[in-house]
Amino acid sequence: MSRFLSSRRVQIESASYDDDNGRAPETLDNDGSDGSGSMKLWPSDSNVTEDQEPFMGVKVRRKASRLRDYLGDYIDVPSRPYLMRILEKQGDKKVLFADKVLKFTSSGKMKRRILLITDFAIYIVDPDTDALKRRIALAAVEKLCLSELSDNFFSIIIPTEYDLLMASTRKTEIVTVLVDATKSASDYELEVSLSNRFEYHAGADIVKEIQFEEVEGGVKTRIIRK
Repeated sequence: MSRFLSSRRVQIESASYDDDNGRAPETLDNDGSDGSGSMKLWPSDSNVTEDQEPFMGVKVRRKASRLRDYLGDYIDVPSRPYLMRILEKQGDKKVLFADKVLKFTSSGKMKRRILLITDFAIYIVDPDTDALKRRIALAAVEKLCLSELSDNFFSIIIPTEYDLLMASTRKTEIVTVLVDATKSASDYELEVSLSNRFEYHAGADIVKEIQFEEVEGGVKTRIIRK
């Protein structure tokens, strides 16, 4: 476990231009704890130099090398009847990726969710109630937004609906799977936008900007309502 015990931290601040009171920033330490018993976020263990991860502000590895490290299903979907029922109801069978993630709500709260990616759609499932919260067809995804730094955040942009902002230590794999699945299904090259500042629609009438700043020992992330 020593590979997880670095001094890096990810600091998340939520703010609004029209909020005079502000809110205290929430900090996720590298032991994976935020003090509230929420899901652990450890740094990726994909190592250094030539083998550092793409989409994490560092060198991109060859695809063949990356795929050897990817397991796809990290929660054993076939052993979870409620997930199988959700997929069967939608006619989906091939799971490309499955894992627990953090999803940010329109109000800025973090919720534990299960992210499923099939060759046709993205599923967001509540692990506490076993309920399907959202299904997004891959064809509806316009692009993926993420920073140029080594953080865990990514946003899925869906023009016909509201967007998704999530955090996962397997961000690289998620982005790679989405790009490859979209190309396989439609021969469309999904855009991956790298910027340390980007906007996303957290709700029908809620636009937020997420800002990333490299600080000593980690990355500071600030979410602002526009």
